[in-house]
Amino acid sequence: MKKMIRIANAGGYWGDDMDALRRQLTGGKLDYVTMDFLAEITMSILRKQQLSNPELGYAKDFLTQLETCLPLIVEKKVRVINNAGGMNPIGLGRQIRALARRLGLDIKVGVVYGDDISTRLYELTAAGEKFTNMETGEDFTSVRSRITSANVYLGAEPVVAALDEGCDIVVTGRVTDTGLTLAPMIHEFGWAMDDWDRMAAGIVAGHIIECGAQGSGGNITDWHEVPSFHNMGYPIIEMHRSGEFYVTKHKRTGGLINEKSVKEQLVYEMGDPGQYISPDGVAYFDSITVEEAGRDRVKVSGVKGGPAPEMFKVSMAFQDGWKAEGEILVSGPEVEKKAACVEEIFWEKVGHTFEETATALTGAGSIWPDHLSTCSTNEIYLRFGVRDHDLHKINDFSKAVPALILAGPSGMAVSTRGRPRPQQVMAYWPALMRRDRVSAKVLTLATDCKEHFQEIHFPIRGEVGEPARSGVKTSRPLRRTWPGRTVTVPLRRLCYARSGDKGDTCNIGVLARSPGVYDWIKVKLTPAVVQRFFGPMVKGEVTRYELDNLQGLNFLLAGALGGGGTRSLLVDPQGKTMSQALLEMQVKVPVGLLRGLK
Repeated sequence: MKKMIRIANAGGYWGDDMDALRRQLTGGKLDYVTMDFLAEITMSILRKQQLSNPELGYAKDFLTQLETCLPLIVEKKVRVINNAGGMNPIGLGRQIRALARRLGLDIKVGVVYGDDISTRLYELTAAGEKFTNMETGEDFTSVRSRITSANVYLGAEPVVAALDEGCDIVVTGRVTDTGLTLAPMIHEFGWAMDDWDRMAAGIVAGHIIECGAQGSGGNITDWHEVPSFHNMGYPIIEMHRSGEFYVTKHKRTGGLINEKSVKEQLVYEMGDPGQYISPDGVAYFDSITVEEAGRDRVKVSGVKGGPAPEMFKVSMAFQDGWKAEGEILVSGPEVEKKAACVEEIFWEKVGHTFEETATALTGAGSIWPDHLSTCSTNEIYLRFGVRDHDLHKINDFSKAVPALILAGPSGMAVSTRGRPRPQQVMAYWPALMRRDRVSAKVLTLATDCKEHFQEIHFPIRGEVGEPARSGVKTSRPLRRTWPGRTVTVPLRRLCYARSGDKGDTCNIGVLARSPGVYDWIKVKLTPAVVQRFFGPMVKGEVTRYELDNLQGLNFLLAGALGGGGTRSLLVDPQGKTMSQALLEMQVKVPVGLLRGLK
């Protein structure tokens, strides 16, 4: 039994760097490569493809990568795990087997499915499943007839079964990104599925590398510290049997791995840090210790966890009308006055009242709070957006956008996108269901045409472990005053941050650059302060969690993303830029806190 395994990531979303898999395979010694293809709304896109052609429904990019990488995978004896199967993992598995036979390679392909419950919704509701919206509390009956996809988040267990069968490549449907990484640890080390601390360590490791290069220097606040973004190195986990692990990357690659880059990724898309829930267990992010262990090498230890939940999360998408967005290039002089004139003309010309409209001056601070929009510019994109259930009104909007070019102020041009195309809105519906009403299927496909099938059930066992708990929302700071002269600086002098999305909620993880700064932001950076800073951009409540172990605060901004996903008309519907906006907040701090900060 191995004492340590090396698990690399080669993709954080469908559309990531197509060359990342090859670079990981050729860059150094690896045991496994994982890839995450499925964002929350991706399944509905794949479903639409499958409805137009039953042979589709999976991420075809992976097949393209295998055309050149499959011989490398076999030569280097690296096993690849990903969820590129989407809505049709069996179809993808058979295509991979056919490719291997064409290339004369002898492999086993594992296919994990059973997550798609879209045809079982009436059966499950009759059995007592409510499928209440986890975020809004809305009743499922309001959308049931409009559901286009419904997939349960499966965990590591069926992937482990495929690895136990000797599969070289495992493709899945909706398996969690953390489950893809945890599975080889269970397989190699023989970890018990109820060894909650080790399950949690694997979950945390998966969270760090699941987003590809974002875990190795991409998107970090201090981007100027990254030596190079060329030949970007993707993250690698060196997991030890004990549950301690190191984050690193191949030598002679771009990117950066240090304490700050790992901490930023830890707080990405974080909810309550006291209960990071997955099908395999609950990880307590407030237990993690992060410390640098050399150049591009960070040690992560001390991870604690608790029992797996009795309920599985279900990700659904439903039809929610139509939307369209169009742009007009407006140039100076007096670009903002021209834009205001065009905006007035346009909405009067369209003539309809829509369920939702949006106007944004892209290039003039449209993604940040109004009080930060101080930059002057010579040109902008004037961006119009509408959403409505009446497609006729959406079509009228689309025709009106290019009609302005010759009938307004000087210096305007049509966007290279041309006339806006109506898009069907697929809204996100997160829910829960009992785990014992789901079973995973594992199909092994060998190049000699032999096939093996097994089914895995998820009974409710009433596991024993540390009970589910919540992170610290508010504590009583010991120190409320700081002596000495003060100076006004942007918050980024004191902190670094990362933001992400979960439905219509934006999370912003703010990390202090020193212990003293952390004591200060615990007192000064309150939910009310953050709410005031963003103003009307945030429609709901702001919640704060404290992470003493990481010297960080995690803020959840409800109603900040215009409905989230494809429903949103915002320029930044995933809230990626909101952390950098918050770091522009001007704060008055004691001069002493600035000494020695990096």
